[in-house]
Amino acid sequence: MTAKINRTVLELRACDITEMDTDAIVNAANSSLKLGGGVAGTIREKGGPRIQEECNKIGEISVGEAVVMTGGNLKAKYVIHAVGPVYGEEHDDEKLKDATLNSLLLADKSKLKSIAFPAISTGIFRFPKKRCATIMLATTIAYLDGYTRLERVIYCIYNQDTYEIFRKTLQTLIAKR
Repeated sequence: MTAKINRTVLELRACDITEMDTDAIVNAANSSLKLGGGVAGTIREKGGPRIQEECNKIGEISVGEAVVMTGGNLKAKYVIHAVGPVYGEEHDDEKLKDATLNSLLLADKSKLKSIAFPAISTGIFRFPKKRCATIMLATTIAYLDGYTRLERVIYCIYNQDTYEIFRKTLQTLIAKR
């Protein structure tokens, strides 16, 4: 599914984010930037040790923040590590919005043309998928309504059930425009 927002294509795909050939992919990171399981583990496995080595140099970042680093052996040149909230922590909606927005801002600051997002915080952090889809997609659409260098923003959703939630949410948000 695709939508045109201003000059940017917003796309939803059922895919493996580590196989994306975008300028950057977003890692659903933890605040210690340790690449454990889920999306982060797959990024570590396919991207090689250099990614974790760069994360170790940074150390910790706060929930809602994002940092950009090498893509290692991935097709993407960069990985933007965005720390989403654990469901139920204080201001979790705002923190997820910040993680999304800060990733987009970093992509623009780094003069990137394309970025791919996973469903941040919906794995081990147990953020509700529908709520995640609404927050992340609404934040992205609002951002793309302004000036951006980004030509493509892709939501790369691995799980089919989660993909359907994101698809329905995107359809609803586009219909309201």
